[in-house]
This record gives sequence, structure tokens and C-alpha cells, in this order.
Amino acid sequence: MATATVKVEQISSTASRGNARGHQLVMDRSEAKGGTNQGMMGGEAVLNGLGGCFMSNLLAAAKARNIELKNARADIEGDMADAPSRFTAIRMSVSAQCNPPGELDKLVAIAERGCTAVNTLRAAVELSIKIV
Repeated sequence: MATATVKVEQISSTASRGNARGHQLVMDRSEAKGGTNQGMMGGEAVLNGLGGCFMSNLLAAAKARNIELKNARADIEGDMADAPSRFTAIRMSVSAQCNPPGELDKLVAIAERGCTAVNTLRAAVELSIKIV
């Protein structure tokens, strides 16, 4: 079984920096929540990770099938609840120009099945993906 490793360290009184394979992501609270807005909040980073994982799989599926994608985009929104703070539903809208036309549905289905973040979150929260 493979293992993914991320190390997160404090960089200020409200911010941290995550490190994975030499890549970094700064996270902080918004000023409205007492932070200094140096980066995404953790929940935003979760949504960003979902989008990045999905997009990586989408692009790989297109490349493996010699399908040209342009302007690929995933817009993600999460409904929040309190006590405890969490996402109750996540929606992703996917758009891209595809050549040959008509292949985007297939590529999105392949990316959904291959995405670690989709497979993990779908088991925990209502998660929907649509093509726009």
C-alpha cells in the first residue's frame, strides 16, 4: 500500500506551510477570522486539493487517449455547517473545450473514478460533479 506524506509547520502566529515532495502551500485564516490572510484556509485547501486531484486525472485521461483539452476548469463550492465545522455538500462544475468534441463526458467519468480525493470525500459527504 502506498502512503502520501505531507508535513505542516507553523510559520507565524496564524499561518502554516504544508510541504509535500518539495512543493509548498501556505495556509492561514482570513483577517475576518483573526488571521493575516497569508494563504488559503484549511477548508479552502481541501476544496483546492479536490480540484487539483480531479484535474490531474482529467488531463492524464485526455493525454492517454490523444484527446486535446483546452481551457479545462473545475469550479468547486462547498456548503458549510457548524458544530462541528464541516462541509455538508460539495459541488464541482467542469468545463473544457474538447477535440474531438463529445469526449468530455467520458474523460470526466474516468477522472472521477481515478481521483483519490473524489473517492475519499464521496464516502464522507454529498459530492456531485457536472459538466457545464
